[in-house]
Amino acid sequence: MTKAENRAAAKAYHQERMRQRAEEARAEAVKADLAELDRLRKYLISGKNAGEPADELVSAIDDYVEKLTGNRTTLHTHNHRGG
Repeated sequence: MTKAENRAAAKAYHQERMRQRAEEARAEAVKADLAELDRLRKYLISGKNAGEPADELVSAIDDYVEKLTGNRTTLHTHNHRGG
């Protein structure tokens, strides 16, 4: 390989590696967001003063989870075990 080919290959490798790192960082951020949303959702559902406002917030959380993951029920089935 010539120097120019080596540079081009190194640049392509670097760009791919940076893309992979950004993708991994995004996945970790989504995972952290889902954990916090799950905690908040459980708090709202099990709250003593649950009612209309809590239902609206739970629905909003579900909408946001759907936007993040493409699956509205991601947090619904999170802790269920098959039987």
